[in-house]
This record gives sequence, structure tokens and C-alpha cells, in this order.
Amino acid sequence: MAYHQRWNQTPDAEVTAPAMPIPKPHHPRTHPERFDSCQLAIEDKLIELIGHASDMGWHRDEILSAIIAIADNLSLARRDDIALAIETQLSKLMKKKDI
Repeated sequence: MAYHQRWNQTPDAEVTAPAMPIPKPHHPRTHPERFDSCQLAIEDKLIELIGHASDMGWHRDEILSAIIAIADNLSLARRDDIALAIETQLSKLMKKKDI
């Protein structure tokens, strides 16, 4: 059953899914299993997001590429100088949108 059918929405309607909790970490930050635990903790939510985007008409390769690009951008934004550059570019894009 498609995501939009499960939530009684049309395919073009914006759908808000019930919040699915992400479990808290069970290991300290330096524990060797923490990274694997984090992946498992967010996997279901990510699969849900991919399914939702697919049901709305996006293709799986587009969705995965977008997720990877967003993750890359967020990783780069951890450095203050790059975060400022990204903020400046976004500001420019928002101004162009308003034109």
C-alpha cells in the first residue's frame, strides 16, 4: 500500500506522518559500537522518508542522491568558514527567489 494511501491523502497532498521516535544512544561517544547503533537507530526513519518521497513521485535514485548531497553539505557546514559561505549562498538564492 502506498504511503499516501495509508494516510488517506492524495498523491499531490502534503502528508505529515506520525512521529517515529529515534532511540537514544546506549553507548558512550567513544564506544566502538556507537556508530553502528546510530545507523540502526536512524535507519527506519530514513527508510520511511525514502518511501514517503517515492510515494510523492520522486524516483529512488533522486531521493538517495539528494540525501547524500544533504549529508555532505551538513558535514561541510561543521566548519565555521564553510557554514558562513553556505549561509551567504542560501541568502543569495532566497533573494533571487523573491525577485
